Order: sequence, then structure tokens, then C-alpha cells
Amino acid sequence: MTDSQILAETLSTYGFVVTDEQCRLLRRYCEQLWNWNTRLNLTRHTDSEAFVTRDLNDTQQLNNHLHSGESVLDVGSGGGVPGIVLAILNQSLNISLSESTQKKAVALEAIVAELGLSIPVLSERAENIVRRQSFDTITARAVAPLRKLLPWFQPQRHRIGRLLLVKGPSWQTECDEAQLAGLMKRVEVSVLTEYATVGRDGPGMIAEVRFR
Repeated sequence: MTDSQILAETLSTYGFVVTDEQCRLLRRYCEQLWNWNTRLNLTRHTDSEAFVTRDLNDTQQLNNHLHSGESVLDVGSGGGVPGIVLAILNQSLNISLSESTQKKAVALEAIVAELGLSIPVLSERAENIVRRQSFDTITARAVAPLRKLLPWFQPQRHRIGRLLLVKGPSWQTECDEAQLAGLMKRVEVSVLTEYATVGRDGPGMIAEVRFR
């Protein structure tokens, strides 16, 4: 069975419906990501099942809460999840990738070029980017707890529509810690959806943060 067939079968097994072109791009993305992963630590998900059940699942859940034409800054993109995968699933989005680690940014640029996607890769910290550019949505997965994320973006709240965060069972603890640190003033937090995950102790969730 070819790599393409393995991915297509895995997608079908877990109920993901994508176009032939999306499947092709996802396969090429995995090939590029796993190749770069032999040199850099970009992902722990190095087979089709882990990619589909973790990376693609999280990204699709995010995509369900994004609207056509939104400008999106993906923070700490690492190996490209969710940013590159979002671009494959939803071509209507205006996505930029933020990765302050230079080696990872180089890998992202190479992967984006190989896939033929028009996505800028910004090799700097996201809080610096939002000082000069506004975004409808900032996405982040496995980047930092809420008590660290909020100080990055609160000073530029007028340039940010919202944060969409991929989180897990520790979400309430993160909120409690941010509250104790006095960071929740003029902040609205809600869980948009919870969803089943494979290989996690508890559900995944998409949390939304808005600044008042």
C-alpha cells in the first residue's frame, strides 16, 4: 500500500472528508514534515494515524470556528500545525505563520514552498508582529499556558479580534492561574467546543479569548 493510500484509508477510518487535492497536499505535507523531523524536533506524530487523529483533528476543529476571508496569525507554528494544515483545508483564509526559532522558520519556508502555498513565514515573536499588523484571529496549539499568552497580546488588544486556542483537560487550571495572576480583567474566555481525541487523557477543546 502506498503512502497516499495509507493516508486516504486513515482519513476514511476516522471520518474525515477531504478533496483529492487536499489529500494530495496533506500527504506531501506529511512527507516534508517527517523528512525535516529527522533533523529538527518538529513533531512527535510521525505516522498517518497520529497525524490524522491529533494534528488534523485539532486543525479541523479550529477550522470549524473560522470564517471565510479571516486574517489569521498562527503563533509558534513549529512544524506547521495548525497553520499549514489550516491553509490546506481552507484556502479562503489569509494565514501567516509566526515562528521565532530560526531553524524551524527555515523548515517552514521550505515546506510551504514545496507545497506551493502562498503563506508568509515570519521569523520573529508574535507579540512583535501584532505591534505593526492587525489580525482577526490568532491561533495557537501547545505554545504556552494562558498566563503567558495573555501578557503577549493584551498590550495590542486593539489589533487582535480574538485568540483561538487548542487546549485540553488542563484548561480550567490555566484559567485559574491566569485569574490568580490578575490577568483576567477585561478578558472574556469561553470554550467553543469539546471533542473526542485519540491518545489523550480527556477531550480536546477549542477555547476563545476576547479582549474587552
